Amino acid sequence: MLVQDIMSEAELVLSPGETVGGALEECTVRDLFIVPVVDGGKYCGVFKITSALGSGETELRKPVGDVLDTGFPVVLKDTLVIDIPKDFKLILPVVDSDRIFLGVIRSADILNSYEKGVHYSLSSLRSLIDSTNNGIVAVNKNGVINIFNASARRILGMEGVNAVGMNIVDVLPKSRLPWILKTCRPEFNVKTEIAPDKTIFANYSLIMNNGEIIGAVAVFQDFSELESISEELNRVKSLNRQLDAIINSSYDGIWITDHNGTTLRVNDAIERITGLPREKCIGRNMRDMELDGTVDESVTLRVLREKRSVTLVQNVSTGRQTIVTGNPVFDDKGNIIYVVTNVRDVSELSMLKESLIRQKDLANRYKNEVNELRLKLILQEDVVARSKLMKNVLDMVSRVASVDSTVLIAGESGVGKEVVARMLHRLSPRNDRGRFVTINCGAIPVNLLESELFGYEKGAFTGAKREGKPGLFEIADKGTLFLDEVTELPLEMQVKLLRVLQEQEIMRIGGLDTLRVDVRVIAATNRDISQLTREGRFREDLYYRLNVVPIEIPPLRERPEDISALISHYLCIFNDKFKTKKVIDSETVDHLMNYSWPGNVRELINIIERLVITTPGDLITFTDLPANIKTAVQAGGGQRKAREFIPLKKALEHYERDIIMAAMELYGSTRKVARVLEISQSTVSRRIRKISSK
Repeated sequence: MLVQDIMSEAELVLSPGETVGGALEECTVRDLFIVPVVDGGKYCGVFKITSALGSGETELRKPVGDVLDTGFPVVLKDTLVIDIPKDFKLILPVVDSDRIFLGVIRSADILNSYEKGVHYSLSSLRSLIDSTNNGIVAVNKNGVINIFNASARRILGMEGVNAVGMNIVDVLPKSRLPWILKTCRPEFNVKTEIAPDKTIFANYSLIMNNGEIIGAVAVFQDFSELESISEELNRVKSLNRQLDAIINSSYDGIWITDHNGTTLRVNDAIERITGLPREKCIGRNMRDMELDGTVDESVTLRVLREKRSVTLVQNVSTGRQTIVTGNPVFDDKGNIIYVVTNVRDVSELSMLKESLIRQKDLANRYKNEVNELRLKLILQEDVVARSKLMKNVLDMVSRVASVDSTVLIAGESGVGKEVVARMLHRLSPRNDRGRFVTINCGAIPVNLLESELFGYEKGAFTGAKREGKPGLFEIADKGTLFLDEVTELPLEMQVKLLRVLQEQEIMRIGGLDTLRVDVRVIAATNRDISQLTREGRFREDLYYRLNVVPIEIPPLRERPEDISALISHYLCIFNDKFKTKKVIDSETVDHLMNYSWPGNVRELINIIERLVITTPGDLITFTDLPANIKTAVQAGGGQRKAREFIPLKKALEHYERDIIMAAMELYGSTRKVARVLEISQSTVSRRIRKISSK
């Protein structure tokens, strides 16, 4: 505390020109013995009554300046109170460095300041003792409590007890303070059961004054609180270990800095990706690392400036190039407290990208191979194709099967339009999700067609099922609906079909709500649908909606290469079905290849089945053919010109090849083919190798 803080204003100030008598009178009235003398604000000295008492009349008329005590001690305003001489009398004048008079300080002022200081210190000490979380109990040398702070009352469960002034033994019988006073030895880190349900952890010390023991003090904590703190510390350590494990398990590098850009933590991946040792990163500021060239540009500093996530390509002094993304972490007030940066190795990303591309290419190649094998398997089961025309059809089927586009199949009756439609479904993803449903639009009466396609609600019309009935669109949901002979649909049904194709919604007859359906539509016709459209007998908008992917199946007469293969294929099928061993001589095969087959594949299948059933012997000859075929062949096949003959040996080789290949397509193994054809397995294998080499 400084003098200027406790000084007082002078009760009386004299000037040097006043008379001694006048000054004496003023001092007598105010009962003052020493009065400061000031001239123009500047301190001159003091006037003492003792210097004027007993003076004559002449002396009383003298000016005060003549009797001044200029050697009277003064004190500067910024002097510490504690430095004031203790033996000064009554007052001390207070001046500044220029001896400007400011006031006076009295001994009473000093005593008051000391008293206030003591009160302040005691109050501060009490507040300090009460504010600490530790319990504090102090006793004098007789064991009487003189300090018992708030934490002690809380810990000991004595909030309502005023223990000050009581003997420690009466308040805490198990306290060790009496023992400390008796032995005169302090004890530290002592675990004491102060009560049946209360254990404390305490330090006991002696209180000394000038080498004399005047008391003892105990500073203690609740042991249960310490255990709780210890458990919390263990939990924090466990969480910290978990956090370290999580951060270090990341394949990407993680770099964490504080709000100043100083590195707090990096994971193990940082060393692998950047080549920078961990000890050269932690504790360093990103500004310094940017300045010394450790990194060419710090994403952390960008984040701190822009207060948002930032991504950039960063070059490291080790020669590595990385992609870094810095993300700010904000507190509740919107201030950045951390920056977490994710670091990826560009070269590793490139390698991963190349590996991913290779894996995708490999997967696509496997997928294509699987599709090819699947197509071959389906072809073996359903379709025999040797001609280029039919192979083109199958190639188109394999390409459009995986998409959901509407397909329109055109071709004469009997060419196998439904077979191709089924193949489209079996090759598509819908084969695993839904059914293949077929309807011949020309075979169902017009008045029943709508209910067949869209279904009806219960009570929709007379004769309807009580529970209602789903239509074919509902049955084919997630699958494929094949509309055979679609040109036979009446115009009013064409409108409803068009709406279903456009909206993928249907409404049952008698219903009020629409139903969503996921159906792929494949349509087929044996008529010239474009001509019907021009004539107004088929809706143009429906035609274009159906004709997204057109597939034209050529008639059998335009692909004679398939005739002998079909004959061999179905001959094997019907031999297996009827447990026969029929064969067709090569001349008969030649005649059948010259036939025009107006009924296409369906007619061929029926003829082969009839021959297998009706021919009395195992050899089918020209005489066994139906009369209409023999007549047509003898007349030149109607549309085919006479065939040129080839040597018999070569013709037999062709026939043998067709028989063996048809049997292989049907049975799939040389062992089964050898058993059916009643030849050795080695002969079958030799013939197949010979055929393949050609």
